[in-house]
Amino acid sequence: MKEMSPDEIRSFQQDRGLHVTGELNDATARAIEEARWKIGDRSLYLQPSPMMRGDDVAALQSRLTEMGFHCGRVDGIFGEMTESAVKDFQKSVGVKVDGKCGPATIIALLRLTKIVSGGAPSALRESALQKNRGPALANKVIVLDPGSADFEKDFVYDVAQRIEGRLLALGASVFLTRGANNNPSDSERISFTNKNNADLLISLHSEKHSNPEAHGVATFFYGNDQHGIHSIVGERFASLVQREICARTDFLNCRSHAKTWDSLRLTKAPAVRVDLGYVSNVGDAERLARPEFRDTVAESFIIAIQRLYLATEDDAKTGTLRISDLRNAGIRR
Repeated sequence: MKEMSPDEIRSFQQDRGLHVTGELNDATARAIEEARWKIGDRSLYLQPSPMMRGDDVAALQSRLTEMGFHCGRVDGIFGEMTESAVKDFQKSVGVKVDGKCGPATIIALLRLTKIVSGGAPSALRESALQKNRGPALANKVIVLDPGSADFEKDFVYDVAQRIEGRLLALGASVFLTRGANNNPSDSERISFTNKNNADLLISLHSEKHSNPEAHGVATFFYGNDQHGIHSIVGERFASLVQREICARTDFLNCRSHAKTWDSLRLTKAPAVRVDLGYVSNVGDAERLARPEFRDTVAESFIIAIQRLYLATEDDAKTGTLRISDLRNAGIRR
């Protein structure tokens, strides 16, 4: 592989939904390795750790999903669910059922016309699962993931605690990925969230920038334009959080964005990262320093969470729902 210039790295990172740094970090190096594989280049199968990863795996998952074979999230990782979906496909087309995507299986995949386009079955499945859990928060498991960088760790942990208290009062089960002083790795946070069978992961962060004028709030959900897939529930929740915070505060709206970060990609539950302002900006830093402002931000999250689980006809306009409304509607325990 030829050496890439910083501009080429930045362009690649932008296209792949990675942090745009212009530096060849570990996440970028993994993505470059994954990008070199196209479906048909190699046989795909379940193997011990490390599992097979690549754009060819993502293309296989996307094609299987479009035809109605459930392989979980299109994440480019050949795991047990992908193997099971390959076996189901092999049974349906009459090729050897071994869970390995070799030449015969690839030829069958390429010959078949797409029955459903755009990954609709997985989107419908994710949306149906959310609706089936009902509007009450009492049966929800929500994981809060406060960032640990020195410039953000204290106030995002404080916001997480404020959200936790309100969620507990509403009957939800709440887990924090870290305490006041520890700093688990990204993989440990992902594993913790998956082991607790979370319904939702909320990752809380702040940003800093060399330009002190940079300011505002932004939200992120799992999505990959390369393969035309995204988390339906994650995207909706990111939008709800973004709108509620901006309606209730004077944060600049920096919008919601699809990304392929591991915290969003590898978490089984819908996952959203929220960047609450820039500590390098005087205005944002002053906002975040005020306890009453952090209270308003916490309430914005609670209302966004509740709106995520409300049926469309029961939903309310952005910035109008209050926690007291949840009690009056019989939703609060």
